[in-house]
Amino acid sequence: MDWEQIEARLDLLLAEKRHGQMRGALMMVNPVDIAEYMKKLDAEKLLLMFRILPKDVSAEVFSYMDPDQRETLVGSIADKEITALISDMFVDDAVDFLEELPANAVKRVLQNTDPQTRAIINQFLKYPENSAGSLMTIEYCEFAPEMNVRDALQTIKETGVDKETVYTLYLVDRQRKLVGTVPLHKALVVDVDTPLLKLVDPRVIAVNTLDDQEVVADTVRKYHLLSIPVVDGEGRMVGIITSDDIMDVIEEENTEDFEKMSGLAPAEEPYFKSSMFKLAWNRLPWLMILMLASVLSGAIISRFESVLAVNILLSASIPMLMNTGGNCGQQASTLMVRGIALGEVQFTDIMKAIWTELRVGILVGFALSMVTFVRLLMLNQASVLIALTISFSLYATVVIAKSIGCALPLVAQRLNIDPALAASPLITTLVDAASLLIFFGIASHLVMA
Repeated sequence: MDWEQIEARLDLLLAEKRHGQMRGALMMVNPVDIAEYMKKLDAEKLLLMFRILPKDVSAEVFSYMDPDQRETLVGSIADKEITALISDMFVDDAVDFLEELPANAVKRVLQNTDPQTRAIINQFLKYPENSAGSLMTIEYCEFAPEMNVRDALQTIKETGVDKETVYTLYLVDRQRKLVGTVPLHKALVVDVDTPLLKLVDPRVIAVNTLDDQEVVADTVRKYHLLSIPVVDGEGRMVGIITSDDIMDVIEEENTEDFEKMSGLAPAEEPYFKSSMFKLAWNRLPWLMILMLASVLSGAIISRFESVLAVNILLSASIPMLMNTGGNCGQQASTLMVRGIALGEVQFTDIMKAIWTELRVGILVGFALSMVTFVRLLMLNQASVLIALTISFSLYATVVIAKSIGCALPLVAQRLNIDPALAASPLITTLVDAASLLIFFGIASHLVMA
């Protein structure tokens, strides 16, 4: 049965108020899909369906709802239901939920949680936003180094249902220092009397509670981890970050880079939930800067107005030169920003990167300039001198644009500026000015000579 049929079935059961059958049908649907289905319900039906769900399922579905739905539910359900909901949620999901709520709603939620849970949540809320501490969970499998495999597996059977992941066993000593980790599959294929210390990987890979989420994502991606331990300033283990949270971080960081590369301030809310004034404000600063920067291009054109008067083709070629240069610079900058994000390129590689892009520019520039030269001669009936001027200007523009495009993101990284800020459209503006200077410089010597 496809999703459209499932959705139609749920609509029918909800309309006919067959709540018992509705509950059974929902138990056959993934919690993520239930949350997706709830997006189209009004507040009354949303509350009804939420109460139909079993309590353990409702907590999981709640973690996948969007912020507006969560706020609606918190405002509609009783204090007792809030207590049960927070108790059944993983701590990191509860913290993410509270960070999205208004202060008065957070106060009400915390007032209706047990003291122990409240203390844990308050501790998490103290960590800086987008830090490892704000992402981590305390629901993980922790074992004493002296335990054997039999004891460890028995502990997992007894407590694993309440853990966010059981795929990695973390060995912690009496001082709460992380001794090492044991992948679950190793424990499953050896004799049950085997000490955990014989299986442990002593090469501990961990992050600090204050590390930025981007550092966490890079570490997990580099070592291909399902989860990563989090330690405090004294090296004591305080939690783990799981791969599902890392995927959210990677998506968030990539979105932020795309926005910056397009000259947008990073948005905190979804597109359709942002006000027109907010959308305009996110775009205005860079548009203003780039508009003022484009004055430089206008000044260059005005300075060489006499050159343009010689032949109309010279004027007509300016958009082609600027667009091609901007596109070439953008290609190079995109590759550099992505390479920096993946840890493949560093500032120390700047000369190697420039040399690579310089050679690429020579090849690409030669192909583009040759096509342009032939087009001008055959289609535009241009003189050899005019065609040569425009084609050589294009060739030089492509080479320079590739070099600028790869260098700026690396320089920005060196200056501790987000490399995405140095990408298009800033590079396009700089390349436009450079292409005009190249073009008029060549034209002045060849055409005006």
